[in-house]
Amino acid sequence: MLFQNVLFVLTTLIAVSKASIACNDTSSCPEDLPCCSEYGVCGTGQYCLGGCHPAYSYSFDACLPMPVCKNFTTIFNDTSSLINQDDYMGDPDDGDWYYTGYVEDFDGSTILAMPNQTGGTVLSSTRFVWYGKVGASFKTSRTSGVVTAFILFSNAQDEIDWEFVGYNLTAGETNFYYEAVLNYSNVIDIDTTDTYANYHTYEVDWTEDSLTWYLDGESVRVLNKVDTWNDSTNSYHYPQTPSRVQFSIWPVGSTSATGTLDWAGEIDWNSEDIEDYGYFYVLLQNASVECYDPPSDILKTGSTAYVFNTSDNFDQEYVMITDNSTILVDTDSSGLNNTDTSSSSSSSSSSSSSDSSSSYSNSTSTIYSNSTSTKSTSTKKTSSTSTTSKSSTSKTSTSSNTADVTGFVQFGASSSSSSGKSSTNAAMIIQSGSLFSLLFALITFFGAF
Repeated sequence: MLFQNVLFVLTTLIAVSKASIACNDTSSCPEDLPCCSEYGVCGTGQYCLGGCHPAYSYSFDACLPMPVCKNFTTIFNDTSSLINQDDYMGDPDDGDWYYTGYVEDFDGSTILAMPNQTGGTVLSSTRFVWYGKVGASFKTSRTSGVVTAFILFSNAQDEIDWEFVGYNLTAGETNFYYEAVLNYSNVIDIDTTDTYANYHTYEVDWTEDSLTWYLDGESVRVLNKVDTWNDSTNSYHYPQTPSRVQFSIWPVGSTSATGTLDWAGEIDWNSEDIEDYGYFYVLLQNASVECYDPPSDILKTGSTAYVFNTSDNFDQEYVMITDNSTILVDTDSSGLNNTDTSSSSSSSSSSSSSDSSSSYSNSTSTIYSNSTSTKSTSTKKTSSTSTTSKSSTSKTSTSSNTADVTGFVQFGASSSSSSGKSSTNAAMIIQSGSLFSLLFALITFFGAF
């Protein structure tokens, strides 16, 4: 019976994998799977929420509106306040954070874990930040090939990073991207003390005119927008669109792009943390978001959601604030057919407290969860160019280059264990090409019976 179950699951996964449709700068999503997720996969439902790329989707308005920024602080001491990505339908009042992967409470903090042969964990804010100050205190992971990331990441792939490679525990990398344009000169390393053994506080102060990175309360880098002008595109290559806050841990393996391997090294799944704990991990203690006023000259017809108002350009001036619903009607819906729903009046989770900003509200993202590797040669544009889902019911399309932009594999269907909360999707695992990961998923699945 077990063999028959395994055979059935394998057959199903292979069928899903063969039906894959990727989306990128040369191939947009089809009308029946209109939303291009942050992982380069076409689908409906949660694929149309945070990370949905307006340029690579069937239509820019296939992506749902983005919940506006709201001031909040989270003490990460209770994982029950975190929403499983499979259950998140776009209502930011359900909680401040949702996750994919594996989380666990430990000693007044939250573990973001990467068990053996998995793609890691991503924790994302439900609201978007459009200029503000974002900070967090955490301990990074360690070991070559293990990456820790704390980022802001927009649907148009603007990005602001604090990233850490596990073989170097005495430095953090500050970096930024404009619409995923790869420019190696954007990276600056910041020296610090052991990031695995010590909690440090990392912050980003993001305004229309400048970016300032802080380490333990001290300014360590300033970027002025005026210095990012690109003559070839006649535009500022400066992050300028609403972004989620994301925290993540993800692996770099032998199948990763050469540039990513050179940057982070190759992971050893037999290393000390795997032997001792069964996973690599990040310890996340707290996070805060302080929202700034949006640009004064933008179009406003409401106060609850950000939207892009054109398919031709995704710079700041093409964002507007509306009262359009951010909530999915069901997992087959997209922005093209989502019946308007009223916002929930429920409060945020018990470990987080939210209050309105002076003029608007929202939360932001990460990960690399969506974080793009600073040395990756995947799908990022070069500087010379112009420049999730309830998987059990929603329509999705998996792809072999899901991790091109993110560096890790997105998870889907959820499961729970006595030692923590997890969210995994075997279809995503099979696309990553790891037989060991597939067997791990199957053993976990059937071990529950």
